[in-house]
Amino acid sequence: MGSCGQWAWQELLVLLSSVWLWVGSAQPTPPAPTHRPGPPLKFRLAGYPRKHNEGRVEVFYNDEWGTICDDDFTLANAHVLCRHLGFVAATGWAHSAKYGKGVGRIWLDNVNCAGSEKSIGDCKHRGWGNSDCSHEEDAGVICKDERIPGFKDSNVIETEQSHVEEVRLRPVVSGGRRQLPVTEGIVEVRYKDGWAQICDEGWDSQNSRVVCGMMGFPAEKKVNRNFYKLFTERQQLNYRLHSVSCAGTEVHLSMCAFEFYQGNASAVCGAGMPAVVSCVPGPLFATGSAHKKKQRQQQQGQPRLRLKGGAKVGEGRVEVLRSSEWGTICDDRWNLLSASVVCRELGFGSAKEALTGARMGQGTGPVHMNEVQCLGTEKSLWSCPFKNITQEDCKHTEDAAVRCNIPYMGYENLIRLSGGRSRFEGRVEVAVGAGDGDQPRWGLVCGEGWGTLEAMVACRQLGLGFANHGLQETWYWDASNVTEMVLSGVKCAGHEMSLSHCQHHGTSLNCRNTGTRFAAGVICSETASDLLLHAPLVQETAYIEDRPLHMLYCAAEENCLSSSARLANWPYGHRRLLRFSSQIHNNGRADFRPKAGRHSWVWHECHRHYHSMDIFTHYDILTPNGTKVAEGHKASFCLEDTECEEDVAKRYECANFGEQGITVGCWDLYRHDIDCQWIDITDVKPGNYILQVVINPNFEVAESDFTNNAMKCNCKYDGHRIWVHSCHIGDALSEEANRRFEQYPGQLNNQIS
Repeated sequence: MGSCGQWAWQELLVLLSSVWLWVGSAQPTPPAPTHRPGPPLKFRLAGYPRKHNEGRVEVFYNDEWGTICDDDFTLANAHVLCRHLGFVAATGWAHSAKYGKGVGRIWLDNVNCAGSEKSIGDCKHRGWGNSDCSHEEDAGVICKDERIPGFKDSNVIETEQSHVEEVRLRPVVSGGRRQLPVTEGIVEVRYKDGWAQICDEGWDSQNSRVVCGMMGFPAEKKVNRNFYKLFTERQQLNYRLHSVSCAGTEVHLSMCAFEFYQGNASAVCGAGMPAVVSCVPGPLFATGSAHKKKQRQQQQGQPRLRLKGGAKVGEGRVEVLRSSEWGTICDDRWNLLSASVVCRELGFGSAKEALTGARMGQGTGPVHMNEVQCLGTEKSLWSCPFKNITQEDCKHTEDAAVRCNIPYMGYENLIRLSGGRSRFEGRVEVAVGAGDGDQPRWGLVCGEGWGTLEAMVACRQLGLGFANHGLQETWYWDASNVTEMVLSGVKCAGHEMSLSHCQHHGTSLNCRNTGTRFAAGVICSETASDLLLHAPLVQETAYIEDRPLHMLYCAAEENCLSSSARLANWPYGHRRLLRFSSQIHNNGRADFRPKAGRHSWVWHECHRHYHSMDIFTHYDILTPNGTKVAEGHKASFCLEDTECEEDVAKRYECANFGEQGITVGCWDLYRHDIDCQWIDITDVKPGNYILQVVINPNFEVAESDFTNNAMKCNCKYDGHRIWVHSCHIGDALSEEANRRFEQYPGQLNNQIS
């Protein structure tokens, strides 16, 4: 065919295609497929309190960022979204705008994924932009902190106009070695790959209060503006925000009113300068003796507020002191405003999270407050409106908790783990000599004397939660080229923020075995058990029994009698025993398991049972000044779930060499009539004493809280009978009530008021 024919053929094709197009356009359009090809979707995590692996999910579609509604949301949806974001899987998801309300479009609603889809667009949904939701229903995801190998992170997207998420204080005063925490500096917000300033026109103390709260400080103070004006005149500035107006109760700057500068912002903020803030640190983070002295003067008398059961500093179940007794708060109407009042009163910043449903474990004793409704400006939680409650209103399953903003101290940069199978375990390595800009020298910790309390501090410093085990030998984690011991004699109380705060030998190393196999190690866990004794039952069941010696051979074999029993005229005569029942509850967030595996449990032929822990409880009779006059100890004959709360299934049973432990929400009952459930008081003279029971006394098994492991009672013994009363958990009463208890003058008769 010639060129003329070829041209005619092309013309015909064009004509036919235009006819086809006209016909096609006249046809009714078929429904669009759920997922249409186009530019690839982009995803990001936004909101507050966001982390690198959790937050509100936002999707970039049709040149616009929008959110996803939580209607019908499932973990399968979260798996697909987390893979979009570069994580291997999801561990959870959040509803009801937990990370704050988004802005703009709600792109997806009623999303229903199987979990294996390559894209969220492949899942069933109502169609892009078709939603009946408000931003109060924005969904969030919590992704597993493990990246997909080789994933190219497209999630680094410049901050959109309506977002202010990352804020910092840039110190300019302190030169040389920078001291943490940073309490004063220029306020800067993250913008693109750098940081930008805020114009301070109209800036007031309420704005400063919000910034200080975010940085982990309870209050703000005036700043020398003239000094900073001189300093910033010589600086190249990049203003991003202006007209910031906070009420002072917000937990994040993004919740305040403000405006963005548009376009080129170099010639703006003519009459102003960068906003500068100075904060007052709480007692835990105050530096300098004058500062600490002032804080001590302000804090005379016992605080009426505390946090319990949290793994990190600044988090835990909220407990309040009322009528000399500690109790909890019911979570009805519990929110960030009330939580922030708690955090600031305790010397932290504003609240990151207000937690409900006993997320930090269940408390004990009374529930003192319900429907707490703070405005956010109160100096004390007791100044907020609240309701007194009756027993029917709230149970400890509704205990309120908080997570507070705390100052950045950098402690986590001075410790690391090596050789473990996961990031939660390994040999402990610490940095020494990291001051004055020097490169830190990494070394090992001597395993001698290393135990659960030291491991608790190490896990806290690492930000890995609670200690599961403290290990004195780590030959099986020999994967690092660090071989030098640099720290020995570490002895912690368990509450410290860093191993450097514990007692240790300093520069004079003293370690018997300096080989790497004897270096200290830890296994950390996000949750832990928490055992405590049911005090009223001890009081109700205590009695004296004179038991014939011929019935005590097994007990003597297990060292359950006092040392003088060895000199008795066996099998004649008797021993005088104070007997009582003990009911041990697990109120934590993980099952209590014995340290030893079943392969190393000890069989006791006499009593015909296994001991999974040699010493599970100590029983002592003390004089009012603390002198021990009689003692008993109890091996764990068998740790099992005797009874459980409603809806909690028993998991541990001793029969047939079964697994031992105590499930969360269950208790183990040792009845008064079993062997060794007593104290041998044969040699005790009549008088007034303290009965003390301590669970897990050697800290063999890790718990979230050891302060509630002891129980004390007053008791009067007249040589024939015993009266036991005022039984309470060790940390249940105020300091004054504890002093009254220990200075108790004793009973003159058996009438206990």
